[in-house]
Amino acid sequence: MTVPGLPMAVPSRDLPTRVRIHEVGARDGLQNEKATVPTEVKAKFIRRLADAGLTTIEATSFVHPKWVPQLADAEQLFPMVSDLRAALPVLVPNERGLDRALALGARRVAVFASATESFAKANLNRTVDEALAMFEPVVSRAKSEDVHVRGYLSMCFGDPWEGAVPLPQVVKVCRALLDMGCDELSLGDTIGVATPGHVVALLAALDEAGVPVSALGVHFHDTYGQALANTLAALQQGVTTVDASAGGLGGCPYAKSATGNLATEDLVWMLRGLGIDTGIDLGRLVATSAWMAAHLGRPSPSRTVRALSHEDTEEH
Repeated sequence: MTVPGLPMAVPSRDLPTRVRIHEVGARDGLQNEKATVPTEVKAKFIRRLADAGLTTIEATSFVHPKWVPQLADAEQLFPMVSDLRAALPVLVPNERGLDRALALGARRVAVFASATESFAKANLNRTVDEALAMFEPVVSRAKSEDVHVRGYLSMCFGDPWEGAVPLPQVVKVCRALLDMGCDELSLGDTIGVATPGHVVALLAALDEAGVPVSALGVHFHDTYGQALANTLAALQQGVTTVDASAGGLGGCPYAKSATGNLATEDLVWMLRGLGIDTGIDLGRLVATSAWMAAHLGRPSPSRTVRALSHEDTEEH
């Protein structure tokens, strides 16, 4: 139930006053669903997320339908939401994907790299260096078209095949993506094994390598219940962009140990309590996630959605 005035806001001087949430529910959240989600439902999901105040909503991915069947409707979906004022980044794995995205008027794209050889092989069937070489013309062309480019980096904190990932290895790929022309980087804890000290250490190593914290976002999975703690550690180091997924949806089709993303509602609840502005209407967001959970036929894993959901969460 909703209790007025809760959570009580208690600001901290070592934290930012505003955080931008990069919403990934419509892409990362839904990509691993076995049952096909109708395009109309995806479009309504994105619209409801925008109505709740989210300003960056990752819409879809222009990958080959064979690899991610759930997102095979990218050409149909994007025009259904492109009128929104929210930024709508899309994933593009290669130049063909970029062609498809640009043809529909996309102005923000993302490439998806790996900090480890094992995941690069599993996800892209390439070595880390080969993947970077594939992304170079994509980023270069996107920038020539004045398109914003985000670089995702998976397995920054641990890999299911290789175990611990050395910090210099992560820094090297981050530096390569930034030097390539990426406007921002998202540090991915793909299998959810990060802990706060590890987050602080990686951010310090990146700072020493000349990677500005203003260019960084964090993307935590909650496999071991550490996502909020890790997010707080990142905020204390100056990070102001946090990836999250409405209702805690998501996983990774190429890393079976990857469970759900940090739930946007859980993140917003914590940020509210810290006096950090997000511009998000939590009630509308909770109603949206409860609505999507009903479409998927299972309850939301988000604790905040469960705590705040009412029986009157029908469409509005």
